Amino acid sequence: MSNNVLFAGSPWSAFSGPNLGYVMEQYDLYLQNPEDVEPELVALFQQFGSPFVEGAVETVSEGTANVQTGNIKKIFAAVQLADAIRSFGHLAADVYPLKDRKLDTSRIELATYGLTDADLVSMPATLFFNNVPASVTNGKQAVDYLRTLYTGKIAYEYSHIADGERQWIQDRIESGAYKVNLTPEQKKELLERLTRVEDFEKFIHKTFVGQKRFSIEGLDTLVVLLDELVKAADDKKMKELQIGMAHRGRLNVLTHVVNKPYDMMFSDFAHVPNEYFFPADGSLEITKGWTGDVKYHMGAAHTKKSGMKVKLAYNPSHLEVVSPVITGSTRAAQEDTSKPGTPEHDPSKALAVLVHGDAAFAGEGIVQEVFNYARTKGFSTGGSIHIISNNMIGFTTEHYDSRSTLYSSDVAKGYDIPVIHVNADEPEAVVEVAHLAFEYRQIFGKDILIDLIGYRRFGHNETDDPTVTNPLTYLIVSKHPTVRALYGQKLVQEGIVTEDEVKKLDTEIYAEMQKSYDHVKEVGAEKGHHAHVEMPEAVKNGYPELETGVAKEELKQINDELLAWPADFEPQNKLAKILKKRVEALETDKIDWGHAETLAFATILREGNPIRMTGQDAQRGTFSQRHLVLHDKNNGAEYTPLHHISGSNASFSVFNSPLTEAAIVGYEYGYNLENDKALTIWEAQFGDFANMAQIMFDNFISSARSKWGQKSGLVLLLPNGMEGQGPEHSSARIERYLQLCAENNWTVANCSNAGNYYHLLRRQAKMLGTEGVRPLVVTSPKSLLRHPLAAASLEQLATGKFEEVIEQPGLGNNPEKVERILLASGKVTIDLADRVQNGEGYDNLHIVRVEQLYPFPAQKLSDIIAKFPNAKEIVWVQEEPKNQGPWKYVLEYLLDLAEGKKVKYVGRPEMSSTSEGDMDSHKEAQAKVIDEALAK
Repeated sequence: MSNNVLFAGSPWSAFSGPNLGYVMEQYDLYLQNPEDVEPELVALFQQFGSPFVEGAVETVSEGTANVQTGNIKKIFAAVQLADAIRSFGHLAADVYPLKDRKLDTSRIELATYGLTDADLVSMPATLFFNNVPASVTNGKQAVDYLRTLYTGKIAYEYSHIADGERQWIQDRIESGAYKVNLTPEQKKELLERLTRVEDFEKFIHKTFVGQKRFSIEGLDTLVVLLDELVKAADDKKMKELQIGMAHRGRLNVLTHVVNKPYDMMFSDFAHVPNEYFFPADGSLEITKGWTGDVKYHMGAAHTKKSGMKVKLAYNPSHLEVVSPVITGSTRAAQEDTSKPGTPEHDPSKALAVLVHGDAAFAGEGIVQEVFNYARTKGFSTGGSIHIISNNMIGFTTEHYDSRSTLYSSDVAKGYDIPVIHVNADEPEAVVEVAHLAFEYRQIFGKDILIDLIGYRRFGHNETDDPTVTNPLTYLIVSKHPTVRALYGQKLVQEGIVTEDEVKKLDTEIYAEMQKSYDHVKEVGAEKGHHAHVEMPEAVKNGYPELETGVAKEELKQINDELLAWPADFEPQNKLAKILKKRVEALETDKIDWGHAETLAFATILREGNPIRMTGQDAQRGTFSQRHLVLHDKNNGAEYTPLHHISGSNASFSVFNSPLTEAAIVGYEYGYNLENDKALTIWEAQFGDFANMAQIMFDNFISSARSKWGQKSGLVLLLPNGMEGQGPEHSSARIERYLQLCAENNWTVANCSNAGNYYHLLRRQAKMLGTEGVRPLVVTSPKSLLRHPLAAASLEQLATGKFEEVIEQPGLGNNPEKVERILLASGKVTIDLADRVQNGEGYDNLHIVRVEQLYPFPAQKLSDIIAKFPNAKEIVWVQEEPKNQGPWKYVLEYLLDLAEGKKVKYVGRPEMSSTSEGDMDSHKEAQAKVIDEALAK
């Protein structure tokens, strides 16, 4: 017998008199020697414990007189049957609108358990329920009642859930506590809603023939479901409800949930600028980029009269990738970052609703990534409500080719998440599951999943003919009434409306849409059909010169505070000694990378910008360089020095993240969109780990501003450098980010100096929340973290600024003698500097470090090159293979700068791998690069 479901009552209630005495004797025997007891009784004892109940009497009570000792197996079978209905009723449930899936009742049939109706009639209802409904008086009625609950239009999977939650869900289902009894007026409102949803699609289909819209038809009640969640969140006075979804149904959700007016939506189809139709009350927010995007990728935000904001995220066609963006944005909405220390996190402030496609939910690994971090300290949002918008097909692929599981939702069960399946043709059932899901999230602070099962009325898009590949399914669809028609018929049968009223409602709403479109045509004829969005001047102009220095005395004070641990806190001995050396480092100009970074963070906090940093080893740093969170060696207690900086005006948090790149990068991107003043940082364990998050860079971080007008100041730290650690721990694949550079979309830097990194971070923080902000990609170092030639001085931190290019000290002092100018970026510049030392013997060359690769500092480099009239060649030096790294990106710039001089490449040859695989080969190849670069 399954132990997965808590049974409502106790089977011992079915026994009294001699029967109870027998069971008690068997229990005593079980305690002494379980092998001597019938297996059925052993299973009962294991699940329900002792049959000894306080106040038990040996009399035969009414309702149990027919239960004899020989019927113990019948009692056990009845327990199994009830257990099975709760556990497997979903297999027999009426949740498929097209009724094209075979239902399985084999596990819940009486015959399967050797039972008859007469057997059940003889049993008490208390055997099956804690709180017996008044209409249920015996076992037969109890089983019938359970069948109606678990095999109807709603089906439940919760047997995998932890005990307390499982019992709560069971009680809610069997008590009917979440049931909603709609008034006649509410039912009329629901019919009107369904009519609007359907007519919107019909109007576009007829008016804009052949235009893609990825219609909601077949899952119309998704709007009803979202409506109920919005109402529930508003009733709880939430600040925001954020929705992430793919393109199917998006236009309908934008219109009916996010309140984008009909004329505004129709103007997008008619190519009339939609800004002519913005609501006058300012309740709708839409951002736009200068390149734009297809209409079914766009988002919007609507502020309700209560003040709650309903947001639908902008999203590319890669269906599931918006989920982490939304959860990150929701976390930001839940946090108060205005005070020092850890942000105050209140999950009741905002709710994430994630709408998934059925094929993508089962097929895309990022779904699992989102579930995996959902209850971790740094990434929890107090539970997201997931909805599978289940049209039972993926483009042309049927479910049996799409996954290896029964349901597309099955992946959720591995994360202790309840699953509710509901028939999308049953609007009132959809309302009910919305209430249950919201209540569960509020009480348990966990994710829950609603599998909204419907169908797709047309093809993948409106130009696709699905009968080519799925003829049988679409024969059924063509004959199947819409949910509006079905619900209208239901209300007619209930006497709430007449058939004429249903038709009139349809006619009036369609006419309303026609009127809106007529208005669009009039405005288009009057004002024109074209509007061009210009790139903002602040983006065109790039970052301005900013003051990023901090006075020496302030830095010394901060440094002392960072090392002033509580008297009862004792960090690990070796670490304590290393950190204490930071006092001396300020005086000796040996401020290493981690030290400079921490000082930058402290000064940024003092200036009012909160900081959030995540990564797989962010607290300590992959290379044990950071130590932002200290651990007491005696008791493991944590202490974060940056929480205790005097004058701090903002929160600081740093979290070690799950071993997940795509979802965490998306999460931090979303966090920064919501809290645009927060310096939000993601660090890769090694730079090439970001390969797993490439979709986030391509579809969001590099292009969201131009497509959707969304501003981000996200910082990405990608450890990079050929250190002999093999192909996967060498290159951050900087060429991939450089390939995406255009229109000042982000900054790409490869610093060789801790002080320059310090100023780069401070410059980025000062740009947060401004019109000109853009993401920052930093190929951060490994060996340079402690290299003396990469160290910063206190003077540099106090009076310096971020230098886009740095000339090598000791070289270029005799300009007429310089014949070769070496340009390089990052770690290889320190390798070169280590070889040339003070420059003696290298009068023939000059070395320039390109610290900012994009926007490329062409003018500054041109000014430097002009100082050397006899230079014959410009040499680009890199440690990456020729087909990788910055070379192909910088070549065009170098040809422009050369003005007739020879342009040469020095570095590894073209390679399919990023590096050699062993240390000896690495050293040989690296030495060859440096030798060739410095050859006279």
